[in-house]
Amino acid sequence: MIPSAVWRPFTQHAVEPNPPLIARAEGAWLTTADGRRILDAISSWWVTTHGHRHPAIMAAIRGATETLDQIIFAGLTHEAAERLARELVQVAPAGLCHVFFSDSGSTAIEVALKMALGAFRNRGEPRTRIAALEGGYHGDTIGAMSVGERGVFNAAYEPLLFEVERIPFPAPGREQSAYDALERAGRRGGLAALLVEPLVLGAGGMRIYKPAALAELARLARAAGALVIADEVMTGWGRTGTLFACEQAGVSPDILCTSKGLTGGAIPLAATLATAEIFEAHWSTDRSRTFFHSSSYTANPIACAAALANLAVWRDEPVAKRVAALAAAQEARIRRFENDPRFTNARTCGTIAAVDLKVGDAGYLAEIGPRLRAFFLSRGLLARPLGDVVYLMPPYCVTEAELDLLYDSIAEAPDAVGLAR
Repeated sequence: MIPSAVWRPFTQHAVEPNPPLIARAEGAWLTTADGRRILDAISSWWVTTHGHRHPAIMAAIRGATETLDQIIFAGLTHEAAERLARELVQVAPAGLCHVFFSDSGSTAIEVALKMALGAFRNRGEPRTRIAALEGGYHGDTIGAMSVGERGVFNAAYEPLLFEVERIPFPAPGREQSAYDALERAGRRGGLAALLVEPLVLGAGGMRIYKPAALAELARLARAAGALVIADEVMTGWGRTGTLFACEQAGVSPDILCTSKGLTGGAIPLAATLATAEIFEAHWSTDRSRTFFHSSSYTANPIACAAALANLAVWRDEPVAKRVAALAAAQEARIRRFENDPRFTNARTCGTIAAVDLKVGDAGYLAEIGPRLRAFFLSRGLLARPLGDVVYLMPPYCVTEAELDLLYDSIAEAPDAVGLAR
């Protein structure tokens, strides 16, 4: 078979089959060109919150195209971006009052790192070191890879990456090692920022830690004079049960990154929110203190319109109730695997549920991963296990009956892919 001209993300084309061609999406379902329906159990890589093609968001996109397409955002502005910045500040954790728009989660992280380093440089403070949690993932651009876990994802690019302070994952009951490492990093001096995925390390295996641990890490970072950067690209917009995960720890970060669910998953957009202190460190008649970052599609008017519609959905529809109901449904169903000898570490955080298969080769490259994907797809389900970690992160419109389909398939999976009991 002649391969497609498309080079797909996170795909080894030599061993993976050509994917289904999707012709339509609606609610929690995708429909292939030949009419087969596929239940989207992972919100199409964690972006689709309310469901595919939410009517209000689609209408906002159509309406926006009647007046604007892309315009340069350096020297010009438009109402959708101005309104969106104001509304984001209103819903974000207290103290975040300036919004820098970009176009992806990775870019939002790059912006945050540059904001932090630029603020200290402009103040004349020699702080250049970044601390990040072991096992974290923050994207695939150079800065984002540098602060993420080192391994197969970025081994080829090691010469390009800068070193960071690695803080042990604050696993429940073993948090002290993380606290001690961060305190030591602070004592060495020069620490500019602590970067964390609040409460859940997503691509690192859906590893969950407690809000109290997040609060203590933030306290220790600030005691060392460092900034706190919250990577809420995945955890924001209700995924952990609250609008932003930081809320559960009572933490207001100095910088917060958001993307994915910012537009309800409909269209790419990202935002990096910062405090007045960080903005003011770049405010100067000296033009060399400018924040030197841009994206050609910064504050795209159509994407901003989609984000404004998403915020309206959160205001006008019972989204919080849907999130709470989905969280409760996930919690109730994942427990069926607690005493199943084929599984271990059943866990949830808000609308996210995960369980590990007991296999010999754990980790992202575990051979079980592609076999599981193929099995789920054969059942009409879009799931993308992280190696031996099976997780569910469906859109908030998913029904109880649809969840039952997902959990019944997880129960079938080990035997179907040849794992012995």
